[in-house]
Amino acid sequence: MSNETKKDGHFLSWYFKANLLSRIMIALILGIIVGCILGTAPDAASSFVKYSRFFGDLFIRLLKMIVVPVIVFSLITGAASIAPSQLGRVGLKTIIFYLGTSAFAVVIGLILANILQPGTGLNILGEAGAAGKVSESPALSSVLLNIVPTNPVESLAKGDVLPIIFFALVFGVALAIVRDSKNELTAKTADALYHLCSVCADTMYKVVGGIMQYAPVGVFVLIAIVFAQQGPKAVGPLLFVTLTTYIGLILQIVICYGLLLLLFRLGLIKFLKGCYEASITAFVTRSSSGTLPITLRVSEEKLGAPRSVSSFTLPLGATVNMDGTAIYLAVCAMFIGFAIGQPLNMSQQLTVVITATLAAIGTAGVPGAGAIMLLMVLESVGLNVAEGSAVAAAYAMILGIDALLDMGRTSVNVTGDMAGVCIISKSEKVLDMKKW
Repeated sequence: MSNETKKDGHFLSWYFKANLLSRIMIALILGIIVGCILGTAPDAASSFVKYSRFFGDLFIRLLKMIVVPVIVFSLITGAASIAPSQLGRVGLKTIIFYLGTSAFAVVIGLILANILQPGTGLNILGEAGAAGKVSESPALSSVLLNIVPTNPVESLAKGDVLPIIFFALVFGVALAIVRDSKNELTAKTADALYHLCSVCADTMYKVVGGIMQYAPVGVFVLIAIVFAQQGPKAVGPLLFVTLTTYIGLILQIVICYGLLLLLFRLGLIKFLKGCYEASITAFVTRSSSGTLPITLRVSEEKLGAPRSVSSFTLPLGATVNMDGTAIYLAVCAMFIGFAIGQPLNMSQQLTVVITATLAAIGTAGVPGAGAIMLLMVLESVGLNVAEGSAVAAAYAMILGIDALLDMGRTSVNVTGDMAGVCIISKSEKVLDMKKW
């Protein structure tokens, strides 16, 4: 009996011990193969879709379950981590740099997606033959006004993304101010609340990690369904959206960081030679937070940034500066719009700019966090990721290649952090120019 129990305990050990990235990529490939085979036999494809959809829909529900708590706790923790006492000249420059480059990244992603139009012609259909429910786009004034919630609790219950983001940021900033209070009891209580939110955020990341263990199953089913219905023609759009995203990432480094470095009389080539170790580590590990020790060392030893600046700027950047993720969100949101035959209009694209820029503050520096934020961006523009919908099918396609996209966007996230610390150090006249 004991031997049987022991044996059962190791039944799925091979699955959990295998690399998650490898499992998802294998699931993607198997899903494409199975889907293409099923596509040649309509009756078999219909039966497969009918009996397997539950497992794909379950994955979509699990992801949607965690979107709101991840937004709330991540944003509150991110905003509250910036103590007002630290927000002097260096802190203000850091925040402006991070938000500015993130907004620029979203715009690059949208411009590229409008030009290249990834997903066009794919015409994914949901189970009811509809291309997903897209809400009517309000005027610009309404978009901006609706960011401010009249009832935060109601926004939380409905899952209204922009009002939730706004309230969480306001709450986080207010909590940061209260933490800095001269009243010792007030400051101590506020600090306890901050740590509670931080623990809740960490807990949600653990939940995300657990859900991602199921990702290979969900990806296999959802991708197989897409290819059973669409056939091999869906391969091209997947490769094209990957190419579009990587072009955007390269342009962010060359245009945005290159011009800013040039403005402060720093060379892009010299910068890239100095930061490549951290950038490559981020590419491989897919974690801004995990790369942080190397980022700190490289910034000081290779780029000449003093510890007085890097010790504040880089940890903050690993939390709130997600330029690569911003490009990914813009390109993939546009891809899904094109794929379901309902391209995002200008009002919706403006919403993407606002949402993706603000979402960068709450994107965890851990593998796969961007995919959760993509759900949030889609909801903000009226693309409801409902089970069985075309939007869910297109989202599943992105999720299948998310690890590949995650490598590039994480590398750019970390590269942007190091560009920021160099520029801010130079503006403060404390950068060691001997390194340049």
